[in-house]
Amino acid sequence: MPIKIDRRRLLHGLSGLAATSVLSGCASAGASSGEPRTNVVRYQGQSGDVVYHELAADLGLLDGVELEWIGNTTSGPQDIQATVTGDTDIGGAFNGAIIRLAAAGAPIKAVVGYYGSDVRTYGGYYALDRSPIRGPRDFIDAKVGVNTLGAHFEDVLAIYLERGGLTEEEIDSVQLVVVPPVSAEQALRSGQLDISALSDIQREKAVAHGGLRPVFSDTDMLGPFTAGCLVMRDEFIARNPDTTSRLVAGIAQAVRWAQTRPHEEVVARYTDIIRRRGRNEDTDSVSYWRSTGIAGAGGLIEDREFSTWLRRLTASGRVPPGSVDLRKLYTNEFNPFRAGAPN
Repeated sequence: MPIKIDRRRLLHGLSGLAATSVLSGCASAGASSGEPRTNVVRYQGQSGDVVYHELAADLGLLDGVELEWIGNTTSGPQDIQATVTGDTDIGGAFNGAIIRLAAAGAPIKAVVGYYGSDVRTYGGYYALDRSPIRGPRDFIDAKVGVNTLGAHFEDVLAIYLERGGLTEEEIDSVQLVVVPPVSAEQALRSGQLDISALSDIQREKAVAHGGLRPVFSDTDMLGPFTAGCLVMRDEFIARNPDTTSRLVAGIAQAVRWAQTRPHEEVVARYTDIIRRRGRNEDTDSVSYWRSTGIAGAGGLIEDREFSTWLRRLTASGRVPPGSVDLRKLYTNEFNPFRAGAPN
């Protein structure tokens, strides 16, 4: 069943959670500052999917860095919060969520892009064929299903509505409803939602069933773009510069491998990895893989992939002006595909 969320209350709660995470992260960093350097990197995976560190390990690209899987993440915000608190050493989320956490004081740095949108891989906002919703003003008072709050689908929707001329009050009238991705199509077809944000396997299955039409997509708004990055704690990077360099270089090379290899080869490799790791997972999802969606070669990060969201979050009052310095928020220092990197 969908979970109806009060948007203002939820955003306030997210701010509190971010603050808690920052405080916990600072305590963890202080406690671990005297620990020896390590070549073991803890991370969360994704059920039925392969994250790029896992692909890098399988391709033999991690140069002695060992991965320790501690379980699967439930969302991007949860994944990076686990990194801030020191439960993991690397995590990934939508760039807008990273900005929110950084604005709360989280000592993190984005090191490589890991997902995005292009003509083959994108997030779409879908209505039933018979729905009267056709444009931005039709979203007023509508119920829109998203997978989580404070992340990709919410911020893209806000840009769409702002460009459509809606006031802040009219945008706030849109009811965001948290729906597990596997339930999003059914919630839309049953009338519990007016619009459902769909991507990847859920989008392709829903469209194949018929009766739906896209209202707009994230690429309609922004073109191809890297939407999310992997982050690490500042103290982990400072204490383990060699491990960080080898890890990020391996991930970047794995991203580039997926960007340049034939579709069938990537799907076959992902399927094989999932089967061999023995986590009792279904491999159906990876058969719907279409592309990395990542704009930069090897996950290189550009200013615009953060500045787009920072401008909106600052203008809407969700992030205090001057609280986030993009020059400190991300780095391509460890990416072998950056300009001037040694061959």
